[in-house]
Amino acid sequence: MKVKKIIIGILALVIIGAFIAYKIYNKPHVNVEEASADISITADKILNDFSSDENSANLKYLDKIIEVKGVVSEINIEKGIITIETNDDFGSVLCHLSEEASRKISRLQELQIIVVKGICTGYLMDVILVKCEFINQ
Repeated sequence: MKVKKIIIGILALVIIGAFIAYKIYNKPHVNVEEASADISITADKILNDFSSDENSANLKYLDKIIEVKGVVSEINIEKGIITIETNDDFGSVLCHLSEEASRKISRLQELQIIVVKGICTGYLMDVILVKCEFINQ
C-alpha cells in the first residue's frame, strides 16, 4: 500500500513537470515592435548601471523591454547587429536586430543618434539587447 502511494506521487510529479515544461516551451514570443517599453534610458546610463552593480541592474533590466537612446558607433549588416557607443571605452550596448529591423539597417549611418527597443538579456562587458526594433527610423 505504501509503495503504491509513492508510485502515484512520483507519477503525479512527472505529469505536473511535463505540463509545466510544455507550457514554458510553447510560451508565446513577445512582439517587441508592438509592446511598450518597460524602461526608457540612455546607453550611457544602462551601461553605467551594469558596470557599477550588475546584480541590481539584472533585477532592474533583465528580460524587460528596454528603449535605449544613443549614437551608432558600428554597424554589422551581415549579422544584423548595431553597436551604440557610450562614454565607457570598454563597453557599449549591442543591439541584435529583429529580421524586420535588419532589412532597414542599410538606412543607418555611424554617428547617427538612434532609439531602439529590445529585450535585455544581460551584460558581458557590453549590455546585450535582442529582437531590437528601430523607434525613430
